[in-house]
Amino acid sequence: MASAEPDDIGPDDLAAAELALGLLDGEARVAALARVAADPAFALAVAWWEARFAALFADGADVAVPPAVLRRIEASLDGMGRDAERWAPAANDNPGVGLWRGAAIAAGLAACLLLVVTVMLALRPAPEPVRVPVPVAAQAPLLAALAPSEGKGAPIAAAYDRETGVVRIGGAVAVPAERSAELWAIRGSAAPRSLGVMAAGRVVVPAALRAEMAADTVLAISIEPAGGSPTGLPTGPVVVAGKLAG
Repeated sequence: MASAEPDDIGPDDLAAAELALGLLDGEARVAALARVAADPAFALAVAWWEARFAALFADGADVAVPPAVLRRIEASLDGMGRDAERWAPAANDNPGVGLWRGAAIAAGLAACLLLVVTVMLALRPAPEPVRVPVPVAAQAPLLAALAPSEGKGAPIAAAYDRETGVVRIGGAVAVPAERSAELWAIRGSAAPRSLGVMAAGRVVVPAALRAEMAADTVLAISIEPAGGSPTGLPTGPVVVAGKLAG
C-alpha cells in the first residue's frame, strides 16, 4: 500500500490519501473509518499519508480553503479514483501496461498534492515584517571655557551632556567656608536662571531648564551663601563665565 513506491499507487492508496486529507464525508467517510478499524494494512496506509501530509504542512498556519478550491480538489481525487478502477489490471494484463497505469495514477496524485500545497502557501498569512531598531547617534556635548572674571588664571572647562542633563566642571573653583558655588544659565538679555549648587564638580540641570542649555547660552558660577542664593538671582561675586558651543 502506502509503503510502496509511487508507481505502485492504487485505489486503496487513493482512498487512504483522501481520508488522511479529510476529503471524505458521509457514507464514504464512515466506510473508510470502518475499514481502518478492520483492515490493519489500510490503517497503516492512512497513518502513512497523514504523516506525509503533516510533514508538508508542518510550517503552515491553519487557513480555511475556499469552497471552490475544495471542490476542485475533490473532483480531481474523484476522477483519479474512477481512473484507478477503470485501469485496474486484469489477470492477463501485460505487466508493463500496469506499470504505466500506476505511474499515471501517481502523477495525478502528485498533481493534486501540488495543488493543495499551492493553495495552502497562497492562503498562508504574510509574515510580520522584521523591525530592526535603528540606533540613534548620541548628541555631542556642549562645551564652554569658563574664564575668570578678574582676568587672572586659566579658564576652566565645562561640558553639558544633553543626554543626561549633567554639567561637569573640569577645574577647581575656590569656595570659602560656609559658602556654595552656584551655576547659572543666561540666555541673551534674559535674567540668570539657577541650574543648582555645584557638588563634586557637577550639577544636574532640572528638566524644566534643559531647554535653556543651547549654543551661545552663557554659563556662570557665583559664590553664594551655603545652599545657594536666597533670592533666585546671583547675590555674590561671579568668579567664572563663558559661552556654550557645540
